[in-house]
Amino acid sequence: MNYRAVALLLLFVLARAVPALAAEPAELAGRIQKKYAAIGSFSAEFSQAIKNAASGDVEQRSGSFVFKKPTLVRWETVKPEKELLIVGKDAVWDYFEEDKEAYRYSVEEIINSKTMLRFLTGKANLTEDFLVVAGKAGEAGPGQAVLQLAPREPEPGLVMAKVWIDLSTDMIARIFIQDFYANTNDLTLTGVVANPKLSDNLFVFTPPKDAKIHDNAPVKGRELKQ
Repeated sequence: MNYRAVALLLLFVLARAVPALAAEPAELAGRIQKKYAAIGSFSAEFSQAIKNAASGDVEQRSGSFVFKKPTLVRWETVKPEKELLIVGKDAVWDYFEEDKEAYRYSVEEIINSKTMLRFLTGKANLTEDFLVVAGKAGEAGPGQAVLQLAPREPEPGLVMAKVWIDLSTDMIARIFIQDFYANTNDLTLTGVVANPKLSDNLFVFTPPKDAKIHDNAPVKGRELKQ
């Protein structure tokens, strides 16, 4: 066996596979921005782990997410309790089915807040809002890269973030956010579909007649986990 030839062939294959992985952090962040600027919608399933730093408790959540430009969102949690978050054209609704309670907010209040939604809707400008560096070795899964983000203007709700990028699509596969109190929000997306056809009716919500409505409630009153 010609081991030298095999070694050269292996190096050639690796060289063809590595360019995306070897992209500079700023370049990769720019690619992500271009990707989200180019698509009009996407859908995904999600799993989420929310950790309370003080107690150590971790809440596991799962459900589905759909987004349509400019800012239409349907975030549906099925476990551990049914929750429906709708970001519509004129209002945001957060409905808890078991409690029959609906919270209404302004669109600007939610979309402009530094939550998961800001990343998923492309409102977080990675190249302008953050100092971007490569994640630690070993953090990325196969075909992924990790970027660590330090906000240029930290807020209590976001002092550090990480994003895992699917290098075959330049789309976000996972987001990790840490707030000032060291609480963390870790969201993983699967089954991501770019540009699905979505009816605007998906982003319309009418509270049930027996629901208790909290109009213009403070966001922290029922802490949006999105």
